Amino acid sequence: MNALASRRRHPAAILLLLFLGLVATGGLYSFLAPKPAHAATATADDVNAGKMLFLANCATCHGLNAEGSSGVPSLAGVGAAAVDFQVGTGRMPLAGPGVQAAASKKIKFTDAQIASLAAYVASLGPGPAIPDDQYTKGDGNIAHGNELFKVNCAMCHNFAGSGGALTRGKYAPSLRNVTGTHIYEALVSGPQSMPVFNDANLSPTDKNDIISYLHELDKNKNPGGMSLGNLGPVSEGMFIWIFGLGLMIGAAVWLGAKAA
Repeated sequence: MNALASRRRHPAAILLLLFLGLVATGGLYSFLAPKPAHAATATADDVNAGKMLFLANCATCHGLNAEGSSGVPSLAGVGAAAVDFQVGTGRMPLAGPGVQAAASKKIKFTDAQIASLAAYVASLGPGPAIPDDQYTKGDGNIAHGNELFKVNCAMCHNFAGSGGALTRGKYAPSLRNVTGTHIYEALVSGPQSMPVFNDANLSPTDKNDIISYLHELDKNKNPGGMSLGNLGPVSEGMFIWIFGLGLMIGAAVWLGAKAA
């Protein structure tokens, strides 16, 4: 007993206990921590093919090593998700100088080429990966997604995802009929003026709920009447001023003509 007690009082015992505690904590965290929502790792061939595409199509603006230049951001650390979003929505390669890159239906690259470009950029530094399908198919909780959207997104994108104006000529684009993958990628990469919503802000399940809500809006046929673009009092007020006031003036002219 005396020998055991003397070992407990040894100065190295505290350091040993701290070391064992750190090892145990790290092991538990790696086992219990939520796994990132990303697709399979790309191969070396994918990275090499993406580099060739990058040098031929992107290096003029972003630099030979994707280091960026004046007014053009570096791509190190933006991740595969940012590339898949920007190129997959036709925003890149940029059609011309402007305040903001606009989406386009003219996609320059095939899906395989976009995947290779994303793999190359992902190899330059850690960043958000392309999400797994399970988090983008929009089969989540629509009501919860509605709540999350109104708290985090509606102030820029409008309550119905119709988009809206920002400062200095920028705008929040419409989210109607956008794929779940591109919505998820925008959330984790923060394109243009949009903030980044990582897993600490919105979990992958939360993001899927938001996607579910937006996809439900896409199915809405507005059985109550004209939606007027879902722009709220702006379009409604314009409708009243143009048509309502016009009818009133017309009725006043007609009544005045009859009285005469």
